[in-house]
Amino acid sequence: MAAMTVEEILGQLESKGNVARRAHNTKAGAPDNQFGVMLGDIRAMAKTLKTDHALALRLWETGNVEAQLLATLLIKPKALSADELDALTRSTTCTQVADWLNAYVVAEHPEKDALRAKWMKDKDRWAARAGWNLTASRINKGGDGLDLPGLLDRIEKELPKAKPEVQWTMNNALAAIGIHHPEHRDRAVAIGEKIGLYRDWPVSKGCTPPYVPVWVQAMVKRKA
Repeated sequence: MAAMTVEEILGQLESKGNVARRAHNTKAGAPDNQFGVMLGDIRAMAKTLKTDHALALRLWETGNVEAQLLATLLIKPKALSADELDALTRSTTCTQVADWLNAYVVAEHPEKDALRAKWMKDKDRWAARAGWNLTASRINKGGDGLDLPGLLDRIEKELPKAKPEVQWTMNNALAAIGIHHPEHRDRAVAIGEKIGLYRDWPVSKGCTPPYVPVWVQAMVKRKA
């Protein structure tokens, strides 16, 4: 069976799109270059196509949201140079794509920590989001080698004025410090209360909101 072309894949993605999902994506900040395909359908396509690095890069270049999501599942992370991964990260189209790229590609790259240090200082919203995402992940795994008091200083100063895309993963890092590092918990919670980010975030019954004071309390109680 011959490999599918980018045009054929885009055609399949378009056929799977629906108006309701497209409206949901748009509300969440996705650009117009999208079809409104359910994430499960994209995962199913990836299983059929299997890993194909060259095809993934061509799909990414289309700028289409679903094509980029699919690309993150087909890419070989170790086949990317650090510069290529940096360029991919900066050309992200929306938060859903950023989250899949960070989870399936960035997290598996051998130079992710060097990139993390670079991205943490970056003004580009997608690079900074990725940098704070990696930082939160390291904190969740113990935070060895990280200056946690210094990170709290940065979060307290920068979180209120950060771009929304960056606020999300910066807030994750703040919560991770509060949850996993008891010696810094009171300060992390105090910063969350002071800033008040996501205080009124709507959540379904039984779910934990991303408001740090509530989030930390719920997770600590769960671990007890």
